[in-house]
Amino acid sequence: MEILVCVKRVPDTSENEIQLNQTGNDIERDDLVYSINEWDNYAVEEAIQIVDRVGGNVTVVTIGGEDDEEVLRREMAMGAKHAVLISDEGFDGCDGFGIATILKSFVQKGNYDLILTGVQAEDGAAQVGGMLAAMLDYPFASLVNSIEVLANRVLKVTREIEGGNREVNEIDLPCVLSIQTGINEPRYVGMRGIRQVASVKIPTFAASDLGIAPSSVGEAAARVKRVDYFVPAMGKGAEMLEGSPEEMADKVMELVKAKGGFK
Repeated sequence: MEILVCVKRVPDTSENEIQLNQTGNDIERDDLVYSINEWDNYAVEEAIQIVDRVGGNVTVVTIGGEDDEEVLRREMAMGAKHAVLISDEGFDGCDGFGIATILKSFVQKGNYDLILTGVQAEDGAAQVGGMLAAMLDYPFASLVNSIEVLANRVLKVTREIEGGNREVNEIDLPCVLSIQTGINEPRYVGMRGIRQVASVKIPTFAASDLGIAPSSVGEAAARVKRVDYFVPAMGKGAEMLEGSPEEMADKVMELVKAKGGFK
């Protein structure tokens, strides 16, 4: 089975103190620590496990610049056989529709049985997977937390639904699935594995390679534009704690006791 996993490099919220820029329409991105989008990491692990069971290859693809090769090499060290970088200055400022348009053009140049995305990106809006499926006219399922390969190019897919319940479907290949965290336990990637793929050449596709008209993607073509970021106002009765983690933990305990939380 040929599986394509769409991945993204995002700011690591556990390693960064997120601050707004001066204009208030984005976060300060200078000196941020980046990592693989958490949901995408689960998607890559699931793809590798499927290939281990039924055979095939895993390809990871991302849209970005040279710095984004970092996440591709990490996923290759994890077990993906191929990696592709899609990079073009004309892609800057794409919205979800633009990203899906670019990925659609790339998918149509290959022969993939299954396309996986994370349910959402930590800095996005959970749009690309569904849009990509619609553009390709492929079946689609979101919030997937179990995949079983059946006979005759059919998958048995379990997905989360409201109320903590699960829905089970059979879905024909080729299809697009958006993967939920918890579907598996992504394997550890050590420095040795990353060094082994450090010199592997990663092919790069530009807009012209994919037959994409510059006017159809990028900031000028974006149908959704980010106009504002803001920090929510402090709610009534809210109290911001300061200090070391130990000091804040002690303060939390004191507040809970004061509210009658402990008898």
